[in-house]
Amino acid sequence: MAKKRVIIMGAAGRDFHNFNVYFRDNDQYEVVAFTATQIPNIEGRKYPPQLAGKLYPNGIDIYPESQLPELIEKMDVQEVVFAYSDVPYDYVMERSAIVNAAGADFKVMGPRHTMLASSKPVIAVCAVRTGCGKSQTTRKVVQMLREAGKKVAVVRHPMPYGDLVAQRVQRFASLEDLDKHKCTIEEREEYEPHIVRGHVVYAGVDYEAILREAEKEADVVVWDGGNNDLPFFKPDLHITVVDPHRPGDERFYYPGEANLRMAHAVVINKIDTADPESVNMVRESIYEVNPGATIIEAASPIFVEDYHLIQGKRILAVEDGPTLTHGEMTYGAAVVAAEKYGAAELVDPRPYTVGTITETFEKYPDIGTLLPAMGYGEQQIRDLEETINRTECDLVIVGTPIDLRKLVKLNKPAVRVTYELQEIGTPDLKDVLSDFLK
Repeated sequence: MAKKRVIIMGAAGRDFHNFNVYFRDNDQYEVVAFTATQIPNIEGRKYPPQLAGKLYPNGIDIYPESQLPELIEKMDVQEVVFAYSDVPYDYVMERSAIVNAAGADFKVMGPRHTMLASSKPVIAVCAVRTGCGKSQTTRKVVQMLREAGKKVAVVRHPMPYGDLVAQRVQRFASLEDLDKHKCTIEEREEYEPHIVRGHVVYAGVDYEAILREAEKEADVVVWDGGNNDLPFFKPDLHITVVDPHRPGDERFYYPGEANLRMAHAVVINKIDTADPESVNMVRESIYEVNPGATIIEAASPIFVEDYHLIQGKRILAVEDGPTLTHGEMTYGAAVVAAEKYGAAELVDPRPYTVGTITETFEKYPDIGTLLPAMGYGEQQIRDLEETINRTECDLVIVGTPIDLRKLVKLNKPAVRVTYELQEIGTPDLKDVLSDFLK
C-alpha cells in the first residue's frame, strides 16, 4: 500500500512530539511538512534529519500555516494532524474546514498514541488555559514531594526555539545552564523559578529520551505542562488548574476541556480575586464533566518588593507574554499590584513600541495598556528593552515569573511582583499527594 501523506500543524512543541512518538518510524505514513504558527521565526526552518529518523534523511521542511491549502494540493496530502494548544473550538473547526475544503482529512491525536509510559510514578500538572497558575502549582507539588523525602525530576513541556539538534535533551540544574543553552525569556520564565528552589528540570525535543534520562535520577517525575496541552507522559496523578477569571473557557478551548475531564484533582485558582459567581460557574462545570474529581480551592497572592514606591506613580505594567497573547488575559500580577498599592495610572506602551513588540500588538490588538514580556529570541528581547526605556513612566512593575531586570537594562526604576500558590481550606494538595504517595 502507498504511504499516507501527512502534514502536521503545530507551534514547535506538540507537533514534534506527535511526530517522534507516532510517525517517525512508521512506514505507513510520510510526513511531508510541518506548518507553524503562534511562535515567531519557526516557519522557514527544518525538522532536522538527526531527529527525524531513518525514513527522513533530508529532514522535514516547516512552512507558515497560511500556506496550508496550497501545500495540501501541491504535496497531494491525504491527512492533516492538528497539534498545538490553547485555541477555541471554533478556531480548531475553522482549520478543519480549510483542510477538508482542500481535500484532506483532519485529525487530532489523543493520549493512547501520544502519551509515553514511565517506569517511575508520574504526576502531571496541566490547565484549561494559559495563565491559570500551572507553574506555581507545579512548584508547590515538587516542594511537598521533596519534603516527603522523594527525589523529583521536573519535565517541562517543550519550548525549542533554537537549534533543535542541540536541544534534543536538556537538563537544567543551575542558572548557568540557562546561559549554556541560550534560553529565551519564555524558557527562563519556566525553568528559573524551579532552579532557584533546587529543582532539576528537563526539557527539549525528544521526550522519550528526556523521560529515560529523568527516570535515572528521580523517584517521581513531575510533568510541568505548557499552555493547556495534554501531558506527554501517562500520569498516575493528573492535576488540572482552572481560572475563574475566564469562566466558561474550561469548556471552550482545545485541548483544555480534555484535561478537565481527565483530571483526578482540579485546582480552582485565584478565588481571592475572582467574582464569586464566576467561581461557582467554574465549579459547576467541574461537577458536570468530571464529578469524581477532587476540587481544591486556591489563591495566588502577590508579593511586591518596595511596594511603597508604587503609590501615586505612573506605572508601566510588564506582564507574562503568552498569558496576554494567546492566553487572552487582560491583566496580570503587575496590574494587580498597581491597583492594590495605589498607582496613579497605567501608562499605555503602544505609542513607544518598536520592531517585534509593535508586531505583537498588531497581531493581538486586545492586549490594551499592558506590555507583554515577549522574548522568543535575541531581537525580541532587545526590542522589549527599547520599548520599556522609551515609555514615559515613573516606575516599571515587572510581573513576569523571572526578574526581567537581569536580562534587560532599564533606564528607570522598577519593582518586581512574585506570586505563589496558597490553598484555601480542604481538601488540599497535601490530601491528594498523601493518597498518591500511599
